[in-house]
Amino acid sequence: REERDRRGPREERDRGADHRGERRPRPPEPALDEDIVASDLDPAVRRELRTLSKDNADTVARHLVATGLALAEGDLVRAREHAEAAGRRAGRIAAVREALGIVYYRDGEWAKALAELRTARRLSGSSHVLPLLADCERGLGRPERALELAQSREAAGLAAEERVELAIVAAGARRDLGQTEAAVLDLRDLLRAQPQPTARLSYAYADALEAAGKGEQAREWFSRALEADPEGETDAEERLALLQPPGQAGGAGP
Repeated sequence: REERDRRGPREERDRGADHRGERRPRPPEPALDEDIVASDLDPAVRRELRTLSKDNADTVARHLVATGLALAEGDLVRAREHAEAAGRRAGRIAAVREALGIVYYRDGEWAKALAELRTARRLSGSSHVLPLLADCERGLGRPERALELAQSREAAGLAAEERVELAIVAAGARRDLGQTEAAVLDLRDLLRAQPQPTARLSYAYADALEAAGKGEQAREWFSRALEADPEGETDAEERLALLQPPGQAGGAGP
């Protein structure tokens, strides 16, 4: 009973009640295509939605699927509509807040992204969003804070791929602070520990090398990034073309 009494007012606010206890109408939700089904959502996220009613869980799941599809297509307006609709229906679900944070992040709304991702981290107890949190701090002009997150105790417990992403962000933060050579050295050390560097890591290293005035090495690593990037995740091809002297190829190892 005490738990119910404590949660009651919050739940009323979550449902859209105003300060007089009256229900406020929700904003209109974006339409969901019939071919968008809840079963397309990641099973782990669907399990998080079990605390909701069946109908609500199904609708939230479909909005999250629609969010992912819109992000994949680069339609940030539609992604935001669906993510915010899911957030209004299930604002206390970590995966929902994370999805909303990712949409804001992709749209460059750093403060909103930071708030949503922090909430997702608090609700889930997981630190896997640390790379995004650190990059938001960079976006807000706080590279020192990004480095603090990268050096935190929680960062050491991240999965390998997440540690790489966080290291890339940390290198960017060092460059923000004018520590370009330190960024190069940090990424070099990370590369030497990777049996098969990802396209993003190779690209970040090439970018740091170019910023440090090491054009030949930058060309080599933009080339390696291109080879590791068949899906065109980076613009390594364009960067390489800008740096490559006509009829000349060159490079150097890390």
